[in-house]
Amino acid sequence: MSDQDNPERRDDPDPLESLFGGPVPPELRETLSSMGLGDLGPDQVAQMRSQMEMLMGGGGGDGPVNSELARDVARQAVADDDSSINDSTRRDVEQVVQVATLWIDQVTDLPRPEGAALALSRAEWVERTLPLWERLTAPVAEGLQSAMTAAMEQQLGQLGEEGAPPIPGLPPGMNPAAMMGQMAPMVRRMSASMFGGQVGQAVGTLAGEVLSGTEVGLPILGDESVAILPANVAEFAEGLEVDPGELHLYLAVREAARVRLFAGAAWLGPQLLTAVEEYARDIRINTEGIEEAVRNVDPSDPASMQDALGDSLFSPEHSAAQQAALTRLETLLALVEGWVDVVAAQAVGPHLPHAEALAEAVRRRRATGGPAERTFSSLVGLELRPRRLRDAANLWAALESRHGRDARDEAWGHPDVAPTGADLDDPLGFVDRHGALSAELTVTDEDIERLLSDGEGEGPEGRQG
Repeated sequence: MSDQDNPERRDDPDPLESLFGGPVPPELRETLSSMGLGDLGPDQVAQMRSQMEMLMGGGGGDGPVNSELARDVARQAVADDDSSINDSTRRDVEQVVQVATLWIDQVTDLPRPEGAALALSRAEWVERTLPLWERLTAPVAEGLQSAMTAAMEQQLGQLGEEGAPPIPGLPPGMNPAAMMGQMAPMVRRMSASMFGGQVGQAVGTLAGEVLSGTEVGLPILGDESVAILPANVAEFAEGLEVDPGELHLYLAVREAARVRLFAGAAWLGPQLLTAVEEYARDIRINTEGIEEAVRNVDPSDPASMQDALGDSLFSPEHSAAQQAALTRLETLLALVEGWVDVVAAQAVGPHLPHAEALAEAVRRRRATGGPAERTFSSLVGLELRPRRLRDAANLWAALESRHGRDARDEAWGHPDVAPTGADLDDPLGFVDRHGALSAELTVTDEDIERLLSDGEGEGPEGRQG
């Protein structure tokens, strides 16, 4: 008699067949039943199937980060608090950015960026930035895949050791480690989905807090657009005793200045991103924490692996390569934000009556650990904070005071002449050296005339021999 003709079968479906979508071999049934999966109720089965599809589904490609899941989680994180941008708001942002651009023109000769002014919703910000977050976190995700695979191999190897109790459902004499070849693809998919969910949650949280496109200090939009998130700016303004219009202008000036710097110093953005990738590539996964999670994970709850790892994913020790990348990253971030502080103060000073209060609000936001710091800490174990910002701002101000505005901006012309961490220790020394170098490289009208005269003397008629 078929299952369809058996009323008792229809009323009380086999949980294992419901879970796996068909008949289960007797040996596998015995193993799964010993794990308690044979006693699941219909609701538990449905929940577990949903979790298994999420964690082990084939979506998101074959990379170390399940991009499809990351996008779904990030969009879900902002869905309840997001709204589309209307035409009026877009026009307002375009006008604010236009004014900010005019003010910045007065304090720097770096060329205007070619991108447009954008008013982004949180969901739009997620869509535009998620590919870069996946790129930056991919090295960590690859390390997680390797660590999880190694932990599973170790656990299965211990089960097959001599004297270990037999595993129900496995043929006598079969080494459990032999199962790893079949389980490895599943472990990789689980790792990619688990990390994809973590990326999506972090990026979704960041989308609800970040005020502008490059506030995190990195060129994450991938173009020269000056982007503002009006909903987040409005929420930030609620906690300040300043005019919201002034705040919008001040933040637009900072964003436009930062975008102009990234556009004018073409090497800067790639070096920042490379420093993050180099740090992430050499990160050490806490293998002991993963092994503990594998041992204690609840087989009826696939999502419990992610919960079990918690904040213990990364080893706290830095390798030499990581420390070098971290030092470089912190120096560049400080130099960028220090330059933006100086330029923004000059740009808004004649126009905004509460400029200093607005600058202080931004400083407090950074000092308490901004959204970027929390996001990077959860994804790559990295605190993205410009720790030496005051030293950097002093360096740029001193350089401009001694040699002029052009010298301040020309220092970004090439990575070999840009300030270093050592220069932050001795900003006045950097100012002196920069002046001496500029003097050596300066070509006067007299020099040009002398070169032309020498060239004429060495012409065909002037040469001897």
